[in-house]
Amino acid sequence: MFDLCERAKELDAADQLAAVHDEFVLDDVVYLDGNSLGALPANVPGRVDDVVRRQWGELRIRSWSESGWWTAPERIGDLIAPLVGAGAGQMVVGDSTSVNVFKALVGAVRLAGGPDAGRDEILVDAATFPTDGYIAASAARMTGCSVRAVEPGEVPGALSPRTAAVLLNHVDYRSGRLHDLPSLTAAIRAAGAVSVWDLCHSAGALPVGLDAHGVDLAVGCTYKFLNGGPGSPAYLYVRREHQAAFDSPLPGWNSHAEPFGMRSDYEAADGVVRGRVGTPDILSMLALEAALEVWSRPDVSVDAVRAKSLALTDFFLECVEEYVPEGRVEVVTPAAHGERGSQVALRCEDAGEVMSRLITAGVVGDFRPPDILRFGFTPLYLSYGEVERAARVLAQSLA
Repeated sequence: MFDLCERAKELDAADQLAAVHDEFVLDDVVYLDGNSLGALPANVPGRVDDVVRRQWGELRIRSWSESGWWTAPERIGDLIAPLVGAGAGQMVVGDSTSVNVFKALVGAVRLAGGPDAGRDEILVDAATFPTDGYIAASAARMTGCSVRAVEPGEVPGALSPRTAAVLLNHVDYRSGRLHDLPSLTAAIRAAGAVSVWDLCHSAGALPVGLDAHGVDLAVGCTYKFLNGGPGSPAYLYVRREHQAAFDSPLPGWNSHAEPFGMRSDYEAADGVVRGRVGTPDILSMLALEAALEVWSRPDVSVDAVRAKSLALTDFFLECVEEYVPEGRVEVVTPAAHGERGSQVALRCEDAGEVMSRLITAGVVGDFRPPDILRFGFTPLYLSYGEVERAARVLAQSLA
């Protein structure tokens, strides 16, 4: 135990992201649930106060132009874009992840030609987050398609001339497995289908490379590793080459070519703006914009975050192996770096009770039924000392 404690101190002393810790509101709790809700960035309360008191309270309607409210969805989209390897003008922020999955999936079927072109099947990640599956089933009913659930690794063999769209999670929310986005996207494109990637558990934690790997459409939330706050708006990525043909199933006045023309007929705006629907949720959107400022620091980059993420999860697994009695837990998350997101999942038969004891002891992770202990590692504010402490407390909670 002494050796691991000392090594944690050495690792913290050499950590180039250590100073970023002060950019967040934290306490003595070891917070390993940033893959569900990120910690509060310290600059957000002041920014929200300004939005409420001055922009809304004093400027009122003038803030749509004078405070940049109207252009916020695209402006903030351009802040997120480099974090997932996308160029400017391809991402719009707004609505929830579920709504954006619906827009993207129906839009993907339409881009592929749908049943009229013989493409009447949607492939969906068999282990997907439940909502993605619900949305896929609804999108299939709306477009005249069927849905088939397949494991991500089986997608290349499941593709056929009938495939219209493929909806996959970059990182499995339960196990933390990182799927091979480059090769899967290439296979989907080669089959003439349209890829839709859910980036909820990868954006802000690891490189994605949307542009470089030819991803067609992508969605994701901002309240996990991007620390945008509870219910912060999600985003939709529409690859530039698809924007002129992207046909959203939710055509709202905000995506109209003449939003203030109040015409009864709909004409989609140019570019990624057509991914908008209704009036933007300004309060949470501008809180998110403030939260993203941490990425403008010279010492913060996606590559640096990824390197620390892997180091943190490696160290946690080493500590678990050292401290936890043999056979008490099973590591579900892949050991290979190329297959690991920024979380560690452990299988434990009494996982719900164990997590309750951990939280009481000041280590916050979460429990996924029936038997998964899930720990998220946010490199921007997590230290190696906290990781060592978490593993030690876990061992005590399992005793």
